[in-house]
Amino acid sequence: MSRPLSVVAPDWWDYTTLDRKILEAAANLTPDQMLKLSRPGFEVRFYDSLQSFYLAEALEYIETWEQATPEQPAGICGPIGPTEQLPLVAQLVNAQGLDLRHAHFWGMDEWYFNGREVPVSFPLSFEKADRELCFNRIHKKLVMPESNLHFPKAATLKDYTKSYDKVRCVVMQGGQGEVKHWAFNDPPRRTGKHKDQPPAPEEIRKLTARVVDLHPMTVIQNARTSGGGRVYMVPTQALSVGPGETFKADRVSIWHPGHHDNAFGMRLTTYMISKKIVDAAVPMSLLGLHPHVRFSFYRGGIGSCEVEMH
Repeated sequence: MSRPLSVVAPDWWDYTTLDRKILEAAANLTPDQMLKLSRPGFEVRFYDSLQSFYLAEALEYIETWEQATPEQPAGICGPIGPTEQLPLVAQLVNAQGLDLRHAHFWGMDEWYFNGREVPVSFPLSFEKADRELCFNRIHKKLVMPESNLHFPKAATLKDYTKSYDKVRCVVMQGGQGEVKHWAFNDPPRRTGKHKDQPPAPEEIRKLTARVVDLHPMTVIQNARTSGGGRVYMVPTQALSVGPGETFKADRVSIWHPGHHDNAFGMRLTTYMISKKIVDAAVPMSLLGLHPHVRFSFYRGGIGSCEVEMH
């Protein structure tokens, strides 16, 4: 039997096609109940201030890079969204005099337009943000070689994927979008053999870095959070790290400041990962199959799912 159509984009899969019992169970969670959803392999953490939240996120970079050696280089894959941790990373590296010559960094994703990744000059470029907010601020004597920075490029996506086999990815860090993605692992279109049922989790897990079509919710969210509401300037495709690379990371670390996804969305993925309810319509739920996932929340941003008219 065919599942319900999405209430926001009928040609796509997304969380609105889930069983209503799952949606209601998630919506009714209190913050304390969310915290108790930790289990072996899935940890839920709360931070009481934004300062401690973003500092802890920045420290994941430092703790990762401190493990890098000539024999065993190590790196972190990091997001654009949140970005507030990036200047703190540079400040911490400089303050500690941390030599990054054997450290690596992977950019999670980049916009794709006219058959290639957008140039660094593009206002919304993720590589531009990483460089300006972090790497250009690190002292030249400390920053890693350019060859240790891995940004997804259309012509070299296979090399990007292979780099995860050459260098240990200690942490895959990310945020959560309104369509419940990490990076740009959006839900698929509702078409072909997946018209009536979304792809099986095993099929999604095989996907590596690739060009992806963006769910309409993702386009609108990025216009809201980064583009001043100008939906017309947001590309509808992107290059994204895939589950294939993500499951090679020692730990997946997702940070929820409260303004990238809403109160319901943060509850839904916490619930599904805790209960190992895996569904391709909710890409983040796939992380329920990873052996070490951590969700970090700013307590003041968790909010409530109570109806309140504004």
